[in-house]
Amino acid sequence: MACMSVLTRDEAQTRAQLLDVHRYTIELDLTTGDETFESLTVIRFAARTDADTFVELKPAELRSVTLDGKLLDPESLDDNRLPLKNLTAGDHELRVHAAMRYSRTGEGMHRFTDPSDGETYVYTQLFMDDVQRVFAAFDQPDLKAVFDLTVTAPEGWTVLANGVTEHLGEGRWQAAPTPLISTYLVAVAAGPWHSVRTEHRGLPFGIHCRRSLGPHLDADADEILEITRQCYDRYHEKFEEPYPFDSYDQAFVPEFNAGAMENPGLVTFRDEFVYRSAVTDTERQTRAMVIAHEMAHMWFGDLVTLKWWDDIWLNESFAEYMGYQTLTEATRFTETWVDFGVARKAWGYDADQRPSTHPVAPEAVDDTASALLNFDGISYAKGASALRQLVTWLGEKDFLAGINTHFSRHKFANATLADFIDSLAGATERDVHAWADAWLRTTGVDTLTPTVTTDAGACTLTVERTGSRPHRIAVGLYDRDLTDEGRLTLRERLDLDVPHTAPQPIGKPPALILLNDGDLTYAKVRFDTGSFDTVRTGLSRLPDPLTRAVVWNALRDAVRDGGSTHRGTTPEPPLSPTTYLETARAHLPHETDLAIVQGVLTFASAQVADRYVTPEERPAALTTLSSLCRDLIRRTEDGDHPGLRLIAVRHFIDVAAHPDTIAAWLADGTVPGGPEIDPDLRWRILARLAVLGATDESAIAAELDRDPSATGQEGAARCRAALPDPEAKRTAWAALFDTDDLSNYLFTATAQGFWQPEQADLVREYVPRFYKDAVTLAARRGPAIAEAAGRWAFPAHAVDAENLGLGEACLRDGEPIPALRRKLVDQLDDLARALRVQGAEA
Repeated sequence: MACMSVLTRDEAQTRAQLLDVHRYTIELDLTTGDETFESLTVIRFAARTDADTFVELKPAELRSVTLDGKLLDPESLDDNRLPLKNLTAGDHELRVHAAMRYSRTGEGMHRFTDPSDGETYVYTQLFMDDVQRVFAAFDQPDLKAVFDLTVTAPEGWTVLANGVTEHLGEGRWQAAPTPLISTYLVAVAAGPWHSVRTEHRGLPFGIHCRRSLGPHLDADADEILEITRQCYDRYHEKFEEPYPFDSYDQAFVPEFNAGAMENPGLVTFRDEFVYRSAVTDTERQTRAMVIAHEMAHMWFGDLVTLKWWDDIWLNESFAEYMGYQTLTEATRFTETWVDFGVARKAWGYDADQRPSTHPVAPEAVDDTASALLNFDGISYAKGASALRQLVTWLGEKDFLAGINTHFSRHKFANATLADFIDSLAGATERDVHAWADAWLRTTGVDTLTPTVTTDAGACTLTVERTGSRPHRIAVGLYDRDLTDEGRLTLRERLDLDVPHTAPQPIGKPPALILLNDGDLTYAKVRFDTGSFDTVRTGLSRLPDPLTRAVVWNALRDAVRDGGSTHRGTTPEPPLSPTTYLETARAHLPHETDLAIVQGVLTFASAQVADRYVTPEERPAALTTLSSLCRDLIRRTEDGDHPGLRLIAVRHFIDVAAHPDTIAAWLADGTVPGGPEIDPDLRWRILARLAVLGATDESAIAAELDRDPSATGQEGAARCRAALPDPEAKRTAWAALFDTDDLSNYLFTATAQGFWQPEQADLVREYVPRFYKDAVTLAARRGPAIAEAAGRWAFPAHAVDAENLGLGEACLRDGEPIPALRRKLVDQLDDLARALRVQGAEA
């Protein structure tokens, strides 16, 4: 079974008061077969008093245990806990020898064989409580220690670790001892890596990927290393503490569950960031942001680490904020906050309006299973938004002074929210404690609404707040350009404190009043009547992309809030899903910012067309989106906007209701006028043709012969599951739920193909089966697959009361594990919202 005992906060506090952990000496042998590896761990620690405790371990076989030279009974291992009884005060040495299982779910020591060339790679992902899948450990973040690691690997492999590694011969590799770090940050990546190495300011830098991706990494190596250097230099301008580790390696690894992981000195990334097909500049910006985010963690999280998982925001919110801000300041990607506003921030808004919402800094997280659920849009996007608001209110100088105090006080140690707030409070006269209570201990999204009072032709603006947080915002006043009726020009930006600023005289009525212009706070914004009319007609004529992003977010919120755009005391026409599509149809063909085009098209297709309009309205919605994409394709025929064209081509494929055009593209190997149909576009077209019943197994097999890579395997799985054939659906379902053969990525690809709105009748019988089968699967395979099942295998297309009732019954009676329960709570809330939106539309 995949489930195991989870560590509670109380247990961790008790153990931290008892133990000082000094050093781990770890020997891993990766040459013992495809299923298991050998793990020998020596832990040197001290007990402060006589007591009992335990060490965590989840082995395939526990071979031997000695404590201070005395054998312990391996049979005493209870689930994943090995009791250490009758410890006396003083120093101790624990030796644990075990065989450990390789993983195919991205947890613990993940093993992957590349179908392109048969080469095998392994890497660790030890986050939260997966250390015990690799070596014995006192597995909690506030028992930091030095880690001394030796790895035996097959000949021809390179071993990467937190410190510089040395090949001792005969496949043995020794890593330099680490400084004091937490157990979850230990990292190993081994295999026949393709590597590009350099130095910067005397520090070894390296980037690594599997060999089959080597040419693609080489093509982007200069860009990746330049971003790395720029971020490194900028952080050294901001932070007084120098980079605290002996090297900086970035490994792009296969089948990685997260975007990346901040292991000190060895950051692991999902290897989709090694682009093998054409990508947009926004996608390159996203990769750069992840590089910046993970490097920020070297200070936020690695140098200074949370004491317990209730303060995960101290890691993620800071890395998120610093990643975007530093990229803006130090690299060519100067508009990163637009992408944050239109895409990333929506993740936070959505999460914060569900029943599963939680404060950025929750008061208490009882155990590791609960903590794992908090890696969401609140800890990342909302937390980063809160910090951006804090910097706006506090000023960057005082903010950085507080940060540097925090690093100095707690380096190579652990800290809490209270520690952090104390560090900030010492750098400013402002009441940071009150700010933290209002922003970090509360849930939900405030709403800001303008009220305009006109007297004798002059206007006064009042901003009403629904909610409880203080906001410092900019308010943009825009007029129509008299020489160009459609164009909007900025008259003035007002800086306001809400709720404290008195009514503001604003002169003659502007065409548009935009609250939170510049997107410096975290709140929904509404429009007055005149402004809403201006937005509908003039959105694309606003001068600044960040301003347009704020407006698009407001329209998105208006649709999600049930189709109503009620503003204060002035009723407005409802913003229905079809009206949103019409607005996109009118303005997106004129948009120049790639992040906005991508964000709006994604919401318009995946939410509006797939879920918010009724099945009867869906064909018209797809027609609208197809026409929109055709306009973008026509507009980019000059070749000057390859990114816009690529986005338009991708989305045209995804919303195609008829196969003729995209089938012709696939047959010709190109879109007329470009781009070429590269492997990613080929699989995208084939997947849509499968949904439409315009391809078959022989075509999928032929494409897989053409592209036998890991991405090709995933593409084939997605296409096969999408075929509108009862046998194909039975086969896909069995692969998902009846066996454990699928890796995490192949599971996700199969699930993505299975449910299609066009095939609702064909898959109707599987909707009730999902809940029972997902509960069983999650209990058997653990949190990573549970999360994937809840996210990708959920029947999201079935927007009906029956599906909602089945899901609610599962939550009530089905006993899903926490990871699946959280996903179901979120999915069912989104489903209920979609039902309300459809009802409002009707």
